[in-house]
Amino acid sequence: MTAKRGTLRRSRRDRVVAGVCGGLAEFFGISAFWFRLAFLIALIPGGIPGIVPYIVLWVVIPNN
Repeated sequence: MTAKRGTLRRSRRDRVVAGVCGGLAEFFGISAFWFRLAFLIALIPGGIPGIVPYIVLWVVIPNN
């Protein structure tokens, strides 16, 4: 038996900048904290590894 997932959308309720982490959290069913922490850790080695994926997801994932 598989769990039905909704569509991947940026969150309007759980957003800090663009709702990317909130949308990922709603899609995967975990806390947005973990996605925010992952992007923050990716920023440490110089910014680019954390900013580029976030911006790409911001553009690709439709708004809720």
